[in-house]
Amino acid sequence: MGAAEVLIPITFFLSVALVFISKGEIGKAIAHSIRANSGGADAEELRAELSEVRLDLDRVRQDLLETQERLDFAERLLAQARVPDQLPKG
Repeated sequence: MGAAEVLIPITFFLSVALVFISKGEIGKAIAHSIRANSGGADAEELRAELSEVRLDLDRVRQDLLETQERLDFAERLLAQARVPDQLPKG
C-alpha cells in the first residue's frame, strides 16, 4: 500500500470533518471571533445598531402593552350582561 493510497482517504475524512465543524457551533464561534477582531469601527457601528434595536424593541413593547389594555377594556365592555329590549307579552 503506497503513501498516496493512505493519504486520499485521510484527506477525504479530514475534509468532511472540517465541513461539519465549520457548520456547527464551533465554526460559528470561530467566525464570530474573526469578525470581532477584524476592526474596531465595525464594533462601534454594531453597538450603535444594537442600541437602536433595543430602543425600537422598547417602543414595540410599550405599544403592545397599550394594545393589550385596550383589548381588555373592549372585552370588559362586551362581557357586561345587557338585556335586550323585549316586547311585552300579550
